[in-house]
Amino acid sequence: MKRGFAPLAAIVSFVSAVSCCLPVGTVFAAAGFAGAAAFLSSARPYLMGLSVLLLGVGFWQAYGASNCPVKRNRMAVFLLWTATGLLLLLFLFPQNIAGLLADWFAQAPK
Repeated sequence: MKRGFAPLAAIVSFVSAVSCCLPVGTVFAAAGFAGAAAFLSSARPYLMGLSVLLLGVGFWQAYGASNCPVKRNRMAVFLLWTATGLLLLLFLFPQNIAGLLADWFAQAPK
């Protein structure tokens, strides 16, 4: 039995209903995100190391594992290199990107 997108649709509809009918729910969600941001900022070095490790595994699977008879998927390689470029930008310029995102979301129509 395939479930498809039904659970995701249920969650999205719940969040939209709560933010529409109960604005307090939105405040609680924002507070939860702020708490998560505080936790994730302390875990940042570990998450950076994990991302480098996982990219290394991805490159090893794409280029190093030669005993696999399946051809390399060009889209998968493109996405791997795109993720590497984005990760490199985030590692080198974290404050600049955070400032750009904050400015972009502040100018979004409300």
